[in-house]
Amino acid sequence: MSRMGDVLAGFHAAWEFESDSVLIRYERGIRTPKLFQALGERRVPLEAIGGVTLTQGKRGTVVLRLELRPGADPLLEAAAGQLKESGDPYRLVLPAERDVLAEYYADELRARLNGSGAVDEFLMGAPDVPMQFKAYDAKASFDGRVVRFRWFWTGASSAKWKAGDQNFPVAELSGVEWRSPEVFEGHLRLLRRDLADTDAQPAQADQDPATVVFGLGYGPVHESLPFAAAVLSAVRESGPVAAVPARAPRRDPADIAERIRHLGELHEAGLVTDEEFSSKKAELLSEL
Repeated sequence: MSRMGDVLAGFHAAWEFESDSVLIRYERGIRTPKLFQALGERRVPLEAIGGVTLTQGKRGTVVLRLELRPGADPLLEAAAGQLKESGDPYRLVLPAERDVLAEYYADELRARLNGSGAVDEFLMGAPDVPMQFKAYDAKASFDGRVVRFRWFWTGASSAKWKAGDQNFPVAELSGVEWRSPEVFEGHLRLLRRDLADTDAQPAQADQDPATVVFGLGYGPVHESLPFAAAVLSAVRESGPVAAVPARAPRRDPADIAERIRHLGELHEAGLVTDEEFSSKKAELLSEL
C-alpha cells in the first residue's frame, strides 16, 4: 500500500495493509463467527491473492473480498468449498459509507498483484500448533508432528474402543478429509499413505479409527477446520520420508479404570467377545 500500516475496520474484522501482505485480525465479540474467533488472525501475502472484488452487500453494506489463488491457502484447501459466504474469512463487510475508501484499497491491491493461477504449494502459513478440539466421540490434538485421537466412552463406537486411542505421525498421512459440522455426518478423517493406492472403501465415520465425528450441533467443532488446515500443511511439508512414531504419553490410572469399566459393559452386552475383552483389558493395564 502507499502507506504501511493502514487499517480498514469492518464488521467482525480489521484489515491492516502492509507492503507485502494483508494482516486480518478477527474480533472476539459474540456476533463474530466462531471460525473467525478460532483463527484469531490470518496474514495473506500479496502473492497468494489472485483478485480483489468490491460488491454491494445486504442492508446498507459493501463487501471487500480477497480471491485467493487455488492451492495457496491450507485453510481453504481443507474446507474444499464447504464454507458459507458468511463464513469466508477473507471477506470484509463494511458500512456503505466506506465504499470510497474500500475502493481505494481494492485498487491499490489490484495494482500490486502479479498472478492469478493455481499454485502447487501453500503460500500462506497454517494455524499455529499445538491445538486441540473436542468432537462428539473423541478429543483430537496435534502438536505439529503427531495427531492423537482419544475416544470418549460416551460417544465412541465399539469399533473405535476395540481399536484403542490412536496416534498418527504426519509422515504416515497423505491428507485430510473435512466435512462441515453444519451437515449430517460431519467429520474429520485422516487419510493414510499406506492405503492411498488401494481400492478399499473407507469405513463409515463412526467406525473408522482414523476419523472423529463432529455430531450435528455438538460442541466447539468450529476449531476443527483450523486443525485440519494445520495437519494438511504439516503433511505437505513432511514429504515421503517416514517418521518414527511418537511415544504415547503415560495414562492416568483413573482414565484406565474408566475404560476398563466401559469395556466390561460392552462385553456384558455381547458387543465384545471374551477374547477381545481379555486382550484389550491387558493392553489397557499395560499402559499404567
